Amino acid sequence: MELGWSTSDLEFREMIRAEISALVPADIRTRVENIQHLKKEDYQRWQTILAERNWATPAWPPEYGGPGWSPLRRIFFEEACFLAGAPRPIPHINMIGPVLQAFGTEAQKERFLPGIPSLTEWWCQGYSEPSSGSDLASLRTAAVRDGDHYIVNGQKTWTSWAHWADYMFCLVRTSDAGRPQEGITFLLIDMSTPGVTVRPIYSLDGAHDLNDVFLQDVRVPVENVVLRENEGWTVAKYLLNAERTEIAGLGQTKRLLQYAERLAAGQRRDGVTLADHPEFRSRLARIRIDLKAHEWTVMRVMAAGHGDASAPSASVLKICGTDLLERTSDLLMDLGGPAALAYDPAVHLGRANGAAPYGHALNGTAATYLEFRKAGIIGGTTEIQKTLIYKDAAARWGTS
Repeated sequence: MELGWSTSDLEFREMIRAEISALVPADIRTRVENIQHLKKEDYQRWQTILAERNWATPAWPPEYGGPGWSPLRRIFFEEACFLAGAPRPIPHINMIGPVLQAFGTEAQKERFLPGIPSLTEWWCQGYSEPSSGSDLASLRTAAVRDGDHYIVNGQKTWTSWAHWADYMFCLVRTSDAGRPQEGITFLLIDMSTPGVTVRPIYSLDGAHDLNDVFLQDVRVPVENVVLRENEGWTVAKYLLNAERTEIAGLGQTKRLLQYAERLAAGQRRDGVTLADHPEFRSRLARIRIDLKAHEWTVMRVMAAGHGDASAPSASVLKICGTDLLERTSDLLMDLGGPAALAYDPAVHLGRANGAAPYGHALNGTAATYLEFRKAGIIGGTTEIQKTLIYKDAAARWGTS
């Protein structure tokens, strides 16, 4: 991969920043910049705007309607969206989409791919279970073949946006023979099927993004298997690499730094604004240096493609992204001081009008801090990621 920025790349960066800034609807930008939660319709409206310009699926190749951007241009695009106050990217677009492109049948591609870019059909991820989180291979949700259908029973948890979803891509156990990974199947489940029940899980900040999903005698057509029965682990590893790249947190961290600089410019300590205070400038510089190193690592991983699904690069991105998000949310809380503790959930969740305590941005700092306490858990805990890196090093270099 050539890490230099060409003239055309820099021109693209300027173009995409200007275009995205002009495209973001004013009401959505206001909610994002005031650290308020968005509605499903906000995400769909934004994705439709992007789809009209062929930008809704930045990681998809041209043959499937993607823009065919290089890894560097994809990062420029994501950066432009976050800095312009656009909604965050919906991870499943660059998860289930590439999975179907790589492993799906022609019928599956024809049926499901068209509805993904504009979120006409919303997807959720059925991986984690109450007793199978980071140890995903221990999952117990069972699917038993019954003619042309599977009968699925079990429970999935921490399922983001399941209450909005039309479909769930789900890992189920179809065999207990052999190693645990050998009896797993990747299944596409219609969320309107009888027997599917979704119950909310409320986060520390009071938001409802997560859910429990209960599956009781849910009938799923056999043609909804991706790849083949008992070969779902191959698909799962491919998707997990994409997921950990998605949650590397580059754009989120840059947006949080914008908030931090805004807060620092409006407050004073020791006769100077916090933006000019040595302690703040030192912490900000350290985060920016680490963020730049992280950004180059993300580009190297993206340029290499999926490659070896057992490689630890995705785990490295997950750990570094988690660290940056947590440090930046810590900085926000410190900048706010006692005022950062003021938190009105109704304002943060977009259920109230009028002035927020100490202003919208400060009102959201506590919620942001609480939200990113989960960063080291979602997508595989930090401890699991470190174990994966160690095991890879041991296998490659004989470390004991």
